[in-house]
Amino acid sequence: MASIRKVKIPEGVKVKLEGSQLTITGSKGTLVRSVRFPQVTVTCDDKEIHISTESDRKAITAMVGTFEAHAKNMCRGVSEGFEYRMKVVYSHFPIQLKLQGKRLEIANFLGEKKARYADIADGVTAKIANDEVILTGIDRELVGNTAANIEHATHIRYRDPRVFQDGVYMVHRG
Repeated sequence: MASIRKVKIPEGVKVKLEGSQLTITGSKGTLVRSVRFPQVTVTCDDKEIHISTESDRKAITAMVGTFEAHAKNMCRGVSEGFEYRMKVVYSHFPIQLKLQGKRLEIANFLGEKKARYADIADGVTAKIANDEVILTGIDRELVGNTAANIEHATHIRYRDPRVFQDGVYMVHRG
């Protein structure tokens, strides 16, 4: 039982496959990803990307689905982009956020004297609006990793999580 998946290429998006490098170009930019995996074949024409395998092994058929998801996310990213919204929540001390180049400074978190920092990945744009952090970019993986970095920087240890719910949390992915 072979596994075959097809991804339709939207209008205005160009796909190029050189060896195992899948390059997708759209109005917002270009994304490149390696789609190399044993026994998985990736081909493309003008309208579709074909990902297939002849194997019945679970790990290999799962990788076909993974490559399909990557291709869909890349097509969507170069045409529409991704926007993640995070909310700043505090009940004890007001949290102050500042952008410093490719880092987000989180000051006065739980009244701490030292600031906490979260890295912002290259290709991701961060914007601070009142009690919200808006992350935008064309690579879904980088935008998600940046959101995870910010959540991780405000992780509270050694206190009751039912009482201390302060932090910066994901509220919308789009």
